[in-house]
Amino acid sequence: MNRFTCTNRDGKVASNEQMFSQNGKDPGGKLQEGSEKKVELGKKVTLLRGISIIVGTIIGAGIFISPKGILKHSGSVGMSLIVWIACGVLSLFGALSYAELGTCIKKSGGHYTYIMEAFGPQVAFIRLWTDLIAIRPAALAVISLAFGQYILEPLFMPCSIPPMAVKLATAIGITSVIYLNSMSVTWTARIQILLTISKLAAIATIIVPGMYQLFKGETKNFENAFELSNMQLSGMPLAFYSGMYAYAGWFYLNFVTEEVDNPEKTVPLAICISMAIVTSCYVLINVAYYTVLSAEELLASEAVAVTFAERLLGNFSIVVPVFVALSCFGSMNGGLFALSRMFYVASREGQLPEVLSMIHVNRHTPLAAVLILYPMTILQLFVGDIYSLLNFMSFLRWFFIGVVVLGLIYLRYTKPDLPRPFKESDLLCPSLVSLPTTFLFTSADPSGFKKL
Repeated sequence: MNRFTCTNRDGKVASNEQMFSQNGKDPGGKLQEGSEKKVELGKKVTLLRGISIIVGTIIGAGIFISPKGILKHSGSVGMSLIVWIACGVLSLFGALSYAELGTCIKKSGGHYTYIMEAFGPQVAFIRLWTDLIAIRPAALAVISLAFGQYILEPLFMPCSIPPMAVKLATAIGITSVIYLNSMSVTWTARIQILLTISKLAAIATIIVPGMYQLFKGETKNFENAFELSNMQLSGMPLAFYSGMYAYAGWFYLNFVTEEVDNPEKTVPLAICISMAIVTSCYVLINVAYYTVLSAEELLASEAVAVTFAERLLGNFSIVVPVFVALSCFGSMNGGLFALSRMFYVASREGQLPEVLSMIHVNRHTPLAAVLILYPMTILQLFVGDIYSLLNFMSFLRWFFIGVVVLGLIYLRYTKPDLPRPFKESDLLCPSLVSLPTTFLFTSADPSGFKKL
């Protein structure tokens, strides 16, 4: 529907098909200014930038917050490590499923687009508004709260940080990310690469001295690692929620498929490389934690990475919270970059106001789609605490990821001739993703959300 008109430079009346992206008709998001210059979302996401988006979004607050939640609900050091490994394997299977979807359905939008293709606009509409109202604002608020906590840590050491100060710092961080994504796609991608390098440096700052301690024989915290007296089966879903939250982000490249250079090769390769990096880092960093901190000390810590650094690195420990804050900022930046494209595509499909599919003429950014999350995120920022937000968001997000993977299985039978440049060898991986996510959704103890 061409509901908007405007006048071009030649004085002629142009429809919004010429000046703005046309809902449902221009999957490249192209806009025309006159007859020569095109305004569009270009293919600026290379393999390196794709890896930086995935790794930079996955490694955020999760590895620095989730160890506490996983240990609490798994009941022992050994079981917590098994949960970390299991979540990594499960995430890899999910990533391979999304790699297939991303190469056979070359549209941006991620979960929303795949549900639309498999189950139709009604189910996609439910997913979209659940994302807009609950999942995405909560996810951004969680990672932003971690940013606010860690960025202020060096200023308040060794005192505790006032909660209002954390929330104000968080609000400033969210505003900065919104501004950056509104200004330039190129600079957003470049800064994402730098932030990814900084968070890998933060991970190395913990892993290297931790491994040194391990080789020295510091293994006392691994004794009786599988003591199961504190383990309760009802708590395991919440342990997996925390673990899967830490791995969440392998699907974000699928949100920007239309901007990926050579998506048939770039998407699966970027996903596989990223998951290998992240899984290795996560397992090693947890082992490093336990070389210095006992289970009781880890549970008592408000900031696990900072406590680890204070014990092992002395005065150098002040650098760790800064690295962690940059890591969280990278997740905020990468997540918002990807999510804005989902709202852009939904507007193009007619399920959100058409203004959200418009691209800024000079900056080539979907400005309105970037701004839409801002008010809901600020609202959720000042309601609840970080752990209740984490579980609330994970509960809904992983249910819909299970729906997407079921959609992959469904498309295998309903559209067998759909071109699939990358295809999993059989249905084992999608089944291993959809069944556990359904189990986690149906078996969770609701009281667990109130306890956190």
